[in-house]
Parts: sequence; structure tokens; C-alpha cells
Amino acid sequence: MMLSAVVVASALKGVIGLVGTGFWLIPLLIIGLSYYRYDQIDPESRVIDKRQIEIEYDFIIIGGGSAGGVVANRLSEIPEWRVLLLEAGPDENEITDVPSLAAYLQLSKLDWKYKTEPTGKSCLAMKNNRCNWPRGKVLGGSSTLNYMLYVRGNKYDYDYWEALGNPGWGYDQALHYFKKSEDNRNPYLKKSPYHSTGGYLTVQESPWRTPLVVAFVEAGTELGYENRDINGEYQTGFMIAQGTIRRGSRCSTAKAFLRPIRLRNNFHTAMNAHVTKIIIDPVSMKAIAVEFYRNGRKQIVKARKEVILSAGAINSPQLLMLSGIGPKDHLREFGIPVIMNLPVGNNLQDHVGMAGLTFLVNKPVAIVQDRLPAALVTTNYVINGRGPMTTLGGVEGYAFINTKYANESGLYPDIQLHMAPASLSSDAGAQVRKVLSLTDEVYDTVFRPIANKDAWTIMPLLLRPKSRGTIRLKSSDPFKGPAINANYFDDPTDVAKLVEGTKIALKISEAKVFRQFGSRLHKIKIPGCKHLTFGSDEYWECHIRHITMTIYHPVGTAKMGPSTDPEAVVDASLRVYGIQNLRVIDASIMPTICSGNTNAPVIMIAEKGSDLIKNDWLAAV
Repeated sequence: MMLSAVVVASALKGVIGLVGTGFWLIPLLIIGLSYYRYDQIDPESRVIDKRQIEIEYDFIIIGGGSAGGVVANRLSEIPEWRVLLLEAGPDENEITDVPSLAAYLQLSKLDWKYKTEPTGKSCLAMKNNRCNWPRGKVLGGSSTLNYMLYVRGNKYDYDYWEALGNPGWGYDQALHYFKKSEDNRNPYLKKSPYHSTGGYLTVQESPWRTPLVVAFVEAGTELGYENRDINGEYQTGFMIAQGTIRRGSRCSTAKAFLRPIRLRNNFHTAMNAHVTKIIIDPVSMKAIAVEFYRNGRKQIVKARKEVILSAGAINSPQLLMLSGIGPKDHLREFGIPVIMNLPVGNNLQDHVGMAGLTFLVNKPVAIVQDRLPAALVTTNYVINGRGPMTTLGGVEGYAFINTKYANESGLYPDIQLHMAPASLSSDAGAQVRKVLSLTDEVYDTVFRPIANKDAWTIMPLLLRPKSRGTIRLKSSDPFKGPAINANYFDDPTDVAKLVEGTKIALKISEAKVFRQFGSRLHKIKIPGCKHLTFGSDEYWECHIRHITMTIYHPVGTAKMGPSTDPEAVVDASLRVYGIQNLRVIDASIMPTICSGNTNAPVIMIAEKGSDLIKNDWLAAV
């Protein structure tokens, strides 16, 4: 099939905007070919951007991301309900479809480009001591930007939510909603009672892998861990990663849940629609409308039944506060009339991790960007949906392990490991260093000497941190981002657990199976840690505090809990306390962070939240 001039121009525009010039320019140009593949893979085609929306809908959903796309799909299943989805960003583009290019989407126009506030306890190797916090400003939200890893968390997470006073949120119900979404295409999981087929969300392994991930899983068995489905009966163990991909291409929630319903008459989507306020009647205390800007023009659309806030753990609390719902003293600082005094923006949690733990190998088995034959790799991806471009942002395997701090049962691991067949310098400093915001001193000292060399990485992350951060307004201007205080390592046990996780990662790297590659630890010291003995607990703590890495999982800022919980913002039906017809359905509602990557749990939350809405309104008829 010939590549049209229109597609070439579109691809060229997207490529230059994202990556500039260099090695990846040639294959990225050809990524335009993926356009014609949509006709084969996604017969529904792209979501329609409704130019002229109506003045009133039954339900208005704010945010077309991992949660909002699911809610829009499920609510519009009721033909009598008119549903509007408002998304601040544009549609997906050619590049978002390619799994291996996840890092190139960060810091682009599809990213809110948030940064944490400096605390002096973490992110010390980053510019101005601030970590980048990528968030999707695009249809599909962060599911269009993320590394696509499909991880559900531990069953004890959800049983704990229920024990906190949230009936209906235990593991059995969570499993029902995980399975409702899922179309798992891994043949060995076909008969598993923990998985299902036929759902909207495609889950499968990358069709391409390096021998390093096979060795990683085998190393786990050497240490006494099982190679198992970590989304099955037990979580503890090692696994080749499953991801939200479909025939080698990203399967965002936009592709999974919105494209199939694009022609529903009762469903409208408005992109590039930046919501600035939820309008609440101060007499009835009902959410009655939403204010947003589109093409520079302010618009207001009314909600007959409900406003559903699915803008994510950063933007949802910001919007609530801008609308007069939040800590009263904080709102008054910015002259915002207080409608409801609630602890919005508290309880911020994230999976903090350690980047930069690097192992060199003697064989050409890792991903080295400059060594990949551009034409061959790209052609294989475009025509067959195979090859290195199908890797899940570069992550090939993960593991859930127990440190000495973990639950004695061994069934509730406290550390997750991500394994990647590459290093921070496998792209010779082209993009990954920018995504992390590493200083020139740290990159040039530690990673430039091994640029373009075969290497692999283990990234330990803390599954259930005790530290809590906050989201706060910086301004009453809705177009300015909020202040993000991740507050990493406020509780000293958090960094202590990560040190133990790092030591286990080192044991994995020393397993017999890695000897065939000549694997060895890269030992150049981080400049800020030169005074410490390399490999000591003190050194690893220093490393963790310097090359601190978010795993892009902020949650908890509109906490779900009973009315007796002073930190709760929403009840077990996800309704905002004291405000009628307003719900939050996204990662914000998590009382505690789940033990693993958060995208699949957010989709589960959206599935359940949609049923809660249906039950309330259909029962009232």
C-alpha cells in the first residue's frame, strides 16, 4: 500500500515536534505507515471531535484518560442518557501507537509537563532538585503516554480498602471488574479463572524480547521465586511483562473504549477543551454545569444528572479546589469562595523508585539505539507489528519480591522490580536523560562513559510508601499548574526498604544465568555520593535520593472513605461529600496506593464507578 502525501506530512510534523533530528528521524517518518494499519486493527477508526456541542447533557465527564474513557463508554450504553466527554488535550497521533517510543511522548505537547517541588530529600540529581511528573494531556490520558504495563496490584490492597470502611471494594469485586474490561490474548492464560477474553482492553506480551529478560526470570527462580502470572492467585514472583498492546501497538483507553463507540448518537467528545471550573449551586449544593475554554472561548455546558471528575490525581484536586471544594484556609488564600471544606489534595502517594542501577554485558543482547538497523526495524514493525519497536517502553520483565520488612506470609511483597534491556545512556543521551531531568554533571560523569554500550537495568520501586504528599494551588488561574509536593522519603522507612530492594536486585544480577553475558555492575559513583563507600547501604541511600524516579503513579488526592474518616473526600459510591451530583472516578479516590502499576486498577475503578452510577439512576426510574 502506498503512503499518501497527507500521511507523510502528518507523520513528519509529529516526528519533528517530538524528537527533532537524529537517528530516529528516518524510522519515525515511516511510522506514518501505521495510519493505514488502523483500518485493519481498529475498524471503528478515530474518535469524532464534536465541534458544536449541546447546551445540556445528562452526564458530563471531565477528562478523557484512563478512567474517563471507560466511564464514557459504559454510561453511553444507556441510549436515553446523553453523555459528553471533555478532554483538555488533542487526539492520539502516529507516535503514540508505537510502544517503544513512550519516552518520546513525555515533555511533548501531549504531556502536562508537571514537576515536583524541591524538598532536599529526593530528586537531588535532577535539575533544580525537581522530578518530572509526566501526565497525559491527550485522549486516553496517561494510558497514551505510559509504558503500558498491565499490573493489577495485590488482592490484599482491595480487601484493605474495604476494611477501611469502603463496602464493595474488596478483592472479589475488584477481580470481577478487572475481568470485565480484559481481552487477554496470552495463550497460556486462556483457561485461568483470573483472566478473561472479549473485553475492550487488549492485554498481551510484546511479540519481541531479548535473552536478558529470559535470564531475569530464571535468575528469580535461582533466588527461590516462582515464574508466575503476577495477576493471578499470588503476586510474589517473576514474569515477562504483560502490557496493554494490541498486535504490537499501544492499546490506550481511547483506542480500547472510545473508538468502538464513536458513532453512538448519545455520546459526544470535545477535545482541546480545558475545564476551568465545576459550577455548583450554593443553595441546593448540586453540581449543575461545567465551565471550559475551547479555541480561546469560554463555554458553559449544563449537567442534568451528574458531573464526573476523571481528570487524574493532580488535575482532579486542582479542579475541585478551583471550584470551591477543598481546605478552607488554603482556598481563602487565593480568594476562592469556600463551598465545601474538604481535605482535597491531601494523601498524595506515588511509587517512588530508583533509576540508574546499571549492569554492563559483553554480548550484543541489549537495546542499543544506534545499532538498530532503522529501515529493517521500522519495516518489521509497520508491516508485521513485530520487532524492538513493540517493547513496552523498553521494560521487558517485572518481579514482586520480599525484603526483610515485608509481611511474614510472603504473599504481600513490598518491592517491585522493573527490568529493562537498556540503560539511561542506551540512546546516547537523546531523550531518557531529558525525561528524568538529569543534570549534565550526573549524566556526563556516570552515564556518558557507557553511552551506546550493551547494558541492562533493574529499577526497584517501593510498593506501599508511608510518606504522604500534597497537591496545592499555586494560583487561582486554572491555566497554571498546581504545586506538587511528592514528599518522598518523609518517612525514613521508605528509603530503608528501597535500599533492601536494591540489594536483592544486585543478587539477581549475580545469578549464574547472567554469567553467560559477562554481566557486571557499572560502578562509577554519582558525584553527590563520592564521599561514601560504593555498595554500602549509605551509598545506595544516597543514590536513591539522587536518581529518584517516579513510576508515574500518583494517587489518593480525593480519598475514598467513610464519613468518619477526616481525610475522606468521597464515599464508597465515589460521591463528593456534601455536594450532590458530583463524583470523582479516577486514581484520586484510592485510600492507599495499590501494589503495582496503577493503570489497570484505574480502569477497574472506572468500570465499578460506572456501575455505581447506573445503579443509582436506573433504580430511581
